[in-house]
Amino acid sequence: MVTEIDLRDSSPREFQDRIDDAFDEIETGTEVLVISDRDIDAHLIQYQIERDYALDWDHEDPDAEPREVRVSKQKPLGDDELGTFDVRDLIPQRRHEVLLDTFNRLGPGEGFVLVNDHDPKPLYYELRSMHGDVIDWEYTSRESGEWRVKIVKTDASIADNEGVITRYDVREIPKPDRHETIHHRYGMIPDGETMELIAPHEPRPLRREFREQYDDTFDWEVVEKEPGRCRVQITKAERSESTADDEDLTSTMSDNDEVSAEASVEIPESTAELDVRDLPPAQRHEKIFEAYADLDDGAGFTLVNDHDPKPLYHQFDAEAGPEFYWEYRKRDPGEFRVLIGKAETHDDDPTVAEDPNAPF
Repeated sequence: MVTEIDLRDSSPREFQDRIDDAFDEIETGTEVLVISDRDIDAHLIQYQIERDYALDWDHEDPDAEPREVRVSKQKPLGDDELGTFDVRDLIPQRRHEVLLDTFNRLGPGEGFVLVNDHDPKPLYYELRSMHGDVIDWEYTSRESGEWRVKIVKTDASIADNEGVITRYDVREIPKPDRHETIHHRYGMIPDGETMELIAPHEPRPLRREFREQYDDTFDWEVVEKEPGRCRVQITKAERSESTADDEDLTSTMSDNDEVSAEASVEIPESTAELDVRDLPPAQRHEKIFEAYADLDDGAGFTLVNDHDPKPLYHQFDAEAGPEFYWEYRKRDPGEFRVLIGKAETHDDDPTVAEDPNAPF
């Protein structure tokens, strides 16, 4: 019978002690089911660091409330061996939250081995921007679907992150990846939270992109400006339940109007789901265009992204023919769903797909 630890009635300050006590008492190879109303991954990392014992854990459901995590006690860690943190069964939004919390709790000289399904380099830029030059980042494996990185905090954090949930010094990010990295992370921050950017000058092209994609649902404030350095804070507006309901209703009405107005176009059937949220920015468009190229007429796929893929629509609209079909199915923070397909048209009118539920 699996031992169960229910932390829901414990305060967060008690989590570490309860986890430590429970795993100190069990034998190697024993499995425990931990139930909690918040993430416990950082506490499991701390156990590995403090006790020099490896733990292996899996989440029963990557987004369930409460959290249910199956944890087994493994062998003692060897000299200079770090515990492992496999985040592949977490949804992208929770990955960032948990990894930031885990790194925040590390003391100088402490670390872990991150296991991810793609190159987690954007996390490196984020940690370095938030904590300063205190990160030792060493790849130990770059296999497809299993990237391993040894992450160690080399010194105490020197950054002041008060009032912001994340920060990116874009000067550290390769130019081709800058905008997509920022949109990717912004799409995952909760409503009401603030992202800070540090740039050599005010990133006005990025601001225009934000206006196009997010309209007036964000606040853009330049908080520091001097030669060679500009700090911008972007705050995501909080949506009330009524606002969200109204937006969903408007979206649904627009979709219905689109179908009825374009009776000569048959809606493609979604035959697959393409979730690109856990892919690095550089690979997303490549995967999406490959999926579109493989479609037959009348077929489609459901794209799942962590932010509004509006720029992708404009690229498709410019390059694809009249069979191109685009329809929003869901617009939630951190989860946008779009049906992308090749419609079967019944006339030669090239304008039937001229505005397929355009994302404006």
